[in-house]
Parts: sequence; structure tokens; C-alpha cells
Amino acid sequence: MAEIIQKDGTWVFDGDALRLTPGRDKNVSLLRKELGELLVPLAALAGISFEQGKKSGRLRLRLRDGSDPLLHATGGRLAEPHDPYQLLVESDRYGVAEYFVDEVRNALLLDQVPSDPVDAYLLPGPAVPLSVSAGDGVASFDGERVRLEWKWQAEDSKSAAGPRTLPLGDIVGVEWQPTVGLENGHLRFTVRAAPSKVPPKYDPNAVELWGFKKDPLMALVAAAVQARLPHPSAPVAVEEEAAPAGDAPAPAPVAEDDHDALLRRLRELGELHRSGVLTDEEFTLAKQAVLKRM
Repeated sequence: MAEIIQKDGTWVFDGDALRLTPGRDKNVSLLRKELGELLVPLAALAGISFEQGKKSGRLRLRLRDGSDPLLHATGGRLAEPHDPYQLLVESDRYGVAEYFVDEVRNALLLDQVPSDPVDAYLLPGPAVPLSVSAGDGVASFDGERVRLEWKWQAEDSKSAAGPRTLPLGDIVGVEWQPTVGLENGHLRFTVRAAPSKVPPKYDPNAVELWGFKKDPLMALVAAAVQARLPHPSAPVAVEEEAAPAGDAPAPAPVAEDDHDALLRRLRELGELHRSGVLTDEEFTLAKQAVLKRM
């Protein structure tokens, strides 16, 4: 086991997964504190690096594309203080950081973990229910529906329309954009059959962000919703042609590439189960679903 403890947080690697715990220091960002402890399975990692500086260094994890709903929802736009996959390292702990990197890299080599993108999330996303107040509104998500409520600063078009409730089944996309310079950020939900092209300031399906302290927390709402939407790289199911009454449709043959992908998915599910990300019941249900497709 490898471990590094810093004011910025604690990282522990047991050979199968990394446990990332944010520190309690006042300089640790609110987003990382609210996100809490993360358990990252080895199968989700594409690499790890350590950058030394004169006064402090930085450990960085690189996750496989598509493995984490938070990274997907934010599109790589999380600023360094809010990125849970970075850790500030004090100069007197550089040796520990280098040892930590070596241990993780050796495990990646021994397990032959690929670095290519995945077609299913390997991390569960932020826990629900959650509610965030920032910008011109309050966004809440209970796992089944998003609710948007407006503050007094919101535009009249939003206030007049009143609170919005968006069932998860009606949401087809999530867009999170941080405030950059004089340009406001936003959290916007794309709703089925009702795409909106108006600016977030006037869009009843969007919360406008103004660059204040709690703005980054809206990324948690975005990630929690994204985790429950179909994975953007998942194979698209093709509807079967209607069969005559009484005739059961024959199962479609599984292509060799699809079969290999299903085997990889079974291995990934096993790793998530061993690392504690999936409960026994969740693992059994997920494994049965994969086996049915085979």
C-alpha cells in the first residue's frame, strides 16, 4: 500500500483502487470538500504524474476518457483548485510522491490497464440528493428529477415562469460552463424536443453563474445528472423489426468486437465490486445485464 498525507488531502493506493480524501485546510476548495472522498478503481486510470516546483509540487491523475461523469460534465474546464484529481505536495514529501507514482504505474503495467476511452462510467458521480444555490437560481436533483428555483435577481422571464421541474427522462444533455473573465458561466439542461437557443440569462432550463464562491458547486449537479444519463459512447440499441404474432424474435448474433467489449465490461464490473464502488446487489444486476447481451 502507498499513502501520501498532505494539508491538501490524502491519497491512498491499495493496489486495486485509489482513495482520494480532500484535506481540511482552509485553502481546499469548497467543491472538493462537498464532493468528499473518491474511490477511483485502477481500471479508470490512464496515467499519473508528479511535477516538482521550488516550494511545492503537484500529483496529477489522468483518467480514461468517459470514465468519470464529473470530468465529462465539466469538459476539462475545472480550475486547478477544484480538480479532485490533483494534490499539492510539500517539498519535503517529494520522495513519497515519487514512490506513490511508481507504485501506481507498476500496477497499471502489471494489470495491463489500457488507456483508451471507455463506453461506461467507472465512477458513480456525486451522491444525491443535492441542492446548490448560486448565480440566479437554486438547482436541486434527487436522482429522478431536477428542480430549478429562481432568486430575486433572476430575469423577469424566469421569475414569471416560476420553478421548473425536469424529469430525468426528459433531459438529453447537460452543459456546464464556468465564469471566465467578464463572461458569465451557466448550468444548462437540454430538454427532449425543446432545445433552447436563448442565452442562459433568459433560458428557463439554465442557471446563470456570476463567478462567486459557490459557482463551482453547480458542477456537482451537472455530474450527478450526467451519471444517470446514457453514456455518450455507449452502443446505440437498434430497434428490432416487428415480428409476426406468436413468433419470438431470434437473438441477434454478437459480433466479435462487441463480445470483447462485453468481456471487458465484466472485468470492469468485477474491479468496481472488489473496490467497493458497487454493492453485491448492484454487481449482480449489472453482471446479469451484460450476460444477457452475450
